[in-house]
Amino acid sequence: MTQIKPLNPAMAATDPPPVMEARRWIAGLTFPADKPLINVSQAAPVDLPPEGLRQAIADAALYDPNAHLYGPVLGLPALRAEIASQWTQAYGGTVLADQVAITQGCNQAFCAVLSTLAGAGDEVILPTPWYFNHKMWLDMQGLTAVALRTDDRLIPDAEAAAALITGKTRAIVLVSPNNPGGVEYPSETLAEFRDLARARGLALIVDETYRDFDGRTGRPHDLFADPDWDDTFIQLYSFSKAYRLTGHRVGAIVASTARLAEVEKFLDTVAICPSQLGQIGALWGMRNLSQWVAGERDEILSRRNAMVEGFGALPGWKLLGCGAYFAYVEHPFTKTSEEVCKAAVTESAILMLPGSMFQPEGSPEGKRQIRIAFANIDRAGIDELFKRLAAFHP
Repeated sequence: MTQIKPLNPAMAATDPPPVMEARRWIAGLTFPADKPLINVSQAAPVDLPPEGLRQAIADAALYDPNAHLYGPVLGLPALRAEIASQWTQAYGGTVLADQVAITQGCNQAFCAVLSTLAGAGDEVILPTPWYFNHKMWLDMQGLTAVALRTDDRLIPDAEAAAALITGKTRAIVLVSPNNPGGVEYPSETLAEFRDLARARGLALIVDETYRDFDGRTGRPHDLFADPDWDDTFIQLYSFSKAYRLTGHRVGAIVASTARLAEVEKFLDTVAICPSQLGQIGALWGMRNLSQWVAGERDEILSRRNAMVEGFGALPGWKLLGCGAYFAYVEHPFTKTSEEVCKAAVTESAILMLPGSMFQPEGSPEGKRQIRIAFANIDRAGIDELFKRLAAFHP
């Protein structure tokens, strides 16, 4: 028998990826044609990007020799400049091209930024329920995730966060619109966290992967309007959702030039450069698909309304948050959320993620909560989802 080589203790202590874990629940199962699986476990578009964007990628693959070579570590200058220009207009502040870096997806953006901020033994504050990949990276690096409980609207409180800060704290991480909770953090909340982070010498990281599906009009916050924003604030973004570029892995970091000089070390070591074809697609999308993205936003908001209406009529279930791609709910059963979700697969052909995947181990809240990623099911699919949940009794 082959002996297993030593394993990094931090890696061994990291939980397996939740989406992959949930997929194992359906391995080997078959679902009848009249009751196909409703998969609301993952927040990733499954439809193809628009044809024009695909054509731009195809043309680059065929006719642009540079698309097959290493590119700049921090990304294509044209894409960095486009983000800076559009962000300056959208947020009412000033963002420069050299304050933007392109990454292989938003998860890599998070890993790169945290690698510049904290080392083993340091602490990072994460509101709960948290995005599991953020928690996983902290665990892998020997960092301590300090759980910040949110209120009954799933909104974090800066004063509560202040009480958790120690000499080891290096950053506070927020996600808005939130994954997994779906809630959109008020501008005032983000400003309060910015002020706290600045006063205590910390970084405030705000993951805005779902900014294109925010239900509010106008800019979601004023952080970029602060002329000194880059002394504290770091924004993360993803092109995966807005342009359906999940497989091309294109994300972004917006931060100070000094921070990005450190980020460059990480990116050069891990990937050398972002995908050229993905960046070309993202740039074409930014320049040509604003109306199309607006239509996608309208559709997601329509589905959100359907989720709110559905849970409002579903006895026993409590909707805790809903927005972007997610509904975060409390189930009415005596069983744990993991037991409920596993039973939903076999009894109702529904694949959901239990709240225990988004909360600290042993959390009583996690045992009651479930995340439902509704972006990939249309109104008819949502109606069917609620029909099955109404008949579901694990």
